[in-house]
Amino acid sequence: MKFIDEYRQGDIAQKLAEEIAKMTDKPLKIMEVCGGHTHTIFKYGIEDLLPANITMIHGPGCPVCVLPIGRVDDAISIAVRPEVIFTTYGDAMRVPGSRTSLLDAKASGADIRMVYSPLDSLKIAKQNPEKQIVFLALGFETTSPSTALTILQAAKDDVKNFSIFCNHITIVPALKALLDSPDLQLDGFLGPGHVSTVIGTRVYEFVNTEYGKPLVVSGFEPLDILQSVYMIVKQIVENRVEIENQYGRVVSRSGNQKALEALFEVFELRDYFEWRGLGSIAHSGMRLNKKYAAFDAELKYNVPGHRIADPKACQCGEILKGVKKPWECKVFGTACTPETPIGSCMVSSEGACAAYYNFGRLSKIAQRSA
Repeated sequence: MKFIDEYRQGDIAQKLAEEIAKMTDKPLKIMEVCGGHTHTIFKYGIEDLLPANITMIHGPGCPVCVLPIGRVDDAISIAVRPEVIFTTYGDAMRVPGSRTSLLDAKASGADIRMVYSPLDSLKIAKQNPEKQIVFLALGFETTSPSTALTILQAAKDDVKNFSIFCNHITIVPALKALLDSPDLQLDGFLGPGHVSTVIGTRVYEFVNTEYGKPLVVSGFEPLDILQSVYMIVKQIVENRVEIENQYGRVVSRSGNQKALEALFEVFELRDYFEWRGLGSIAHSGMRLNKKYAAFDAELKYNVPGHRIADPKACQCGEILKGVKKPWECKVFGTACTPETPIGSCMVSSEGACAAYYNFGRLSKIAQRSA
């Protein structure tokens, strides 16, 4: 295939769905770990194509969604300082803290700017030497290499007024936490495509060797996801548990060595890091190592580090764990919408609640409730 339209052919999608339906009528629960997959599943109506015995469970692969309220409050505490220009990706601007959001703080006068990359933030630092520029570093191993390379560039250029508030996380400990959860009985996983371009597929081998579950690393187009579901169901029917790579045009077994080298040079793992919905997970968060501690805003500004529970009305934590569907939350689509989010799952386009809301799932909910 050469063109993106070839990954979106409806007739082939229908045939794949029919082949999946022929293989088994056993109820199966398959979790797509990545929020990008969730977005595609709802945008293209893949759940409607799949047979009724296949249930897609939406996992915690949206980095904005899993950011806990306490870390949002910590970010705001830095952003409102008069000497700081705070920079962040657009999605994070609207994630609610305990009392306010970065967007509200900006409206109240804080100098908070949206950027498209950490290098944009470094550029702002060079242009504003009288200010302290702080970048809100978010994301899995997909985005952390760009942060690491920016830190290396800042060190090389001897930029003194640049730092990051690091909230980078790693996918493997989160997978282990899900597999250890008694609330979830999953039959297989759609492995994250973008993360796997960096870390490769070898790191997932514990999923089949230790837990006996199949995992297929998937691309992000509709036919990618349907083919990956087909591959998982085929493994189950044939009593196999393997790590397979559907996204071979991008992902290799060993990953991107240059990106990994940058990560290992700049970051180290925290003992524990808190995830919204999943709690504290050992060795799941990154921080700058001692060599680059001068660029660590968490140390520079001595952030409070409070742990704050989600609002009682919000079921975002249960949705992130795959225990509940968005439409089972009482405030979904009423008090909680993309314009007035109560939980982080309604903010990012990769969040399950936003995907349900934006792509017409309300009608589906009505059908199921009838």
